[in-house]
Amino acid sequence: MVRRYAVLASLLFSLLATITLAGPGDNTAANTAPEASCLCLWEGSFADVQDRADLVAAVTVTGGKGNSVDLNVDDILRGREYNQNIRLWLQARDYCRPEATGFPAGSRWVMALYRITEQVPGGFDPLTPNISYGRLGDYYLSSCGGYWLRLHDDRVTGNLVDAPRWEREPKMTPVLLDLLAAYVRGDVSQNALQQASREDPALRELMLDTSEFLREAQ
Repeated sequence: MVRRYAVLASLLFSLLATITLAGPGDNTAANTAPEASCLCLWEGSFADVQDRADLVAAVTVTGGKGNSVDLNVDDILRGREYNQNIRLWLQARDYCRPEATGFPAGSRWVMALYRITEQVPGGFDPLTPNISYGRLGDYYLSSCGGYWLRLHDDRVTGNLVDAPRWEREPKMTPVLLDLLAAYVRGDVSQNALQQASREDPALRELMLDTSEFLREAQ
């Protein structure tokens, strides 16, 4: 009986010693803290934030890897970019950016982009070159406002103007890209943009049908 207690005591001592020597810092699984969450205030809908960006453009996603996607610049609404193809860096670590998975190849968007103009400490890890803050001269997309709109059939939808905060796909009438471009240039008011986004599609169809009827009746 004494021998059994001695063996148990020895095993218990060894276990306690192992835990003490290892310490919390050696327990990789227990110490892999989740990445810091992005915390930012809502900056506004696309109509409010687009003038802060370096480049406002209609783009097509051509591919991607890691937290970056490659874009073909279809039309520049404001700003300068001489390259037809540009790289956009999206969410990683605690960067306040949308996920790259939300921008699949072939999808089209209107984006208000910021150019990366300086190196960020720890922004590039050679062990994970496809997960990065981004290279100098590339762009990033903020998630703190309505910085992107979905583009389909030359019409945009998304958090365009006076939409609820953090709502990426509010219920709205698609707005012509030409009208949005005119707004970005300063040729039309935000009120005109808002009215177009709230127009009743059924009423618009009725007006188009009426116009067609009147043309045929002449």
